[in-house]
Amino acid sequence: MAVKSPKDEFFDELETMSAVARKKYLDRRLSETAAYAYRHSPAVKKLFDKVCISPDQIRTVKDLEKLPVTRKTDLLEMQKADLPYGGVATIPLEDIERVFISPGPIYEIQPSSIKWFAKSFWAAGFRKGDVVINTFTYHMSPAGILFHEAIRDCGATVVVAGTGNTDLQIQIMKDLRVTGFVGTPSFLMTVIKRAEEMGHNLKKDFSFKRAWFTGEMLPPSLRKTFEEDYNIDTFQAYAVTEPGGAIAYECHRKSGMHLMDEYVTEIIDPETGKQLGPGEIGEIVTTQLQNKNWGLIRFGTGDMSSYTAEPCPCGRTASRITGIIGRAGDAVKVRGMFVVARQAEQAIMGFSQVARYQLVVGRQQHRDEMTLKLELKDSGVDKTRFSLDINQKFQDICRIKIDKIEFVDSGTISEKQQGIKDERKWE
Repeated sequence: MAVKSPKDEFFDELETMSAVARKKYLDRRLSETAAYAYRHSPAVKKLFDKVCISPDQIRTVKDLEKLPVTRKTDLLEMQKADLPYGGVATIPLEDIERVFISPGPIYEIQPSSIKWFAKSFWAAGFRKGDVVINTFTYHMSPAGILFHEAIRDCGATVVVAGTGNTDLQIQIMKDLRVTGFVGTPSFLMTVIKRAEEMGHNLKKDFSFKRAWFTGEMLPPSLRKTFEEDYNIDTFQAYAVTEPGGAIAYECHRKSGMHLMDEYVTEIIDPETGKQLGPGEIGEIVTTQLQNKNWGLIRFGTGDMSSYTAEPCPCGRTASRITGIIGRAGDAVKVRGMFVVARQAEQAIMGFSQVARYQLVVGRQQHRDEMTLKLELKDSGVDKTRFSLDINQKFQDICRIKIDKIEFVDSGTISEKQQGIKDERKWE
């Protein structure tokens, strides 16, 4: 068990490091990780040698820009070419404690105890005395067992449930007076609705206090339902299996997910690999600093986000990612800014007057231009006023201005055409 703060708020001292101390810590651990992986992982040595970089040139987080990003497709090809682990293993095969399998398949080596995962559950309020049902699968995937161990590291009791069997899980939750739920938000809602169909009153018949989610987006509307209608305090974390699990988590302020200091997490331009600053949207890339079994450096998750370095009132000092807004393949770069399909849809379809839309990206005189084509449900809308309102909302969410808004007749935009269309020609 990690040493707790006197106020019982923080899991360990890393959560409250100063900016200067954090930089020194991450730079030192990264330098050690790069040197170790280079010596022990054939795949890492090959990656460094290919770009003519020696491990002693990775002294700071900024130096990671010298290395290429490894993505899931790369890892799949590496393992196909060099079974079983693609040269990523950094220990003798006979010393491997356990192997997980993620879709692909990708074979992942994990140590038996990863204490830092507990930070995310600790921040959500899981403590000794809680009875927590873990609905993530224990079959092949790392999620079930890793979250199980993290819950135990907080002192709570774990109910080993796994996925499915909704009716039985409802009975278990009631009989064992479960106080905490770990799983996806959609499954918790399935449980709630089914329990109500069975005649239960969730607030009276069950003991739920909190829920911890990952694996899916938690829409604000669903969070509001859980918290206001059922009195379940909700928390979410960002987890990726290949680099080792949860890398960011919410505190009780719920204003972004704090990055764990057991990883170096970058937000990068997926086209160039260059690191981006606060507020800029890019791909999440992560390097684990604590797993000496698995030499995966600079793993590209494909998920798009941004981060803020502003202090959080909770007292944790790490930067926070602001949520997952889409996948790198769904993003279009316009005038140096990434426009993500999900964000564009949120900004545009948030107006009830819009029936369908198409955001067309073109290029005029060496300048990117965006034209928004709109089908309206009511042609009597004040189009001048509406254009201003929708452009302002788009700028607030996507941080870039639409150049032109065109109102088109109903039926002009088919269902397949809705979304972002990039018409630029690069010659």
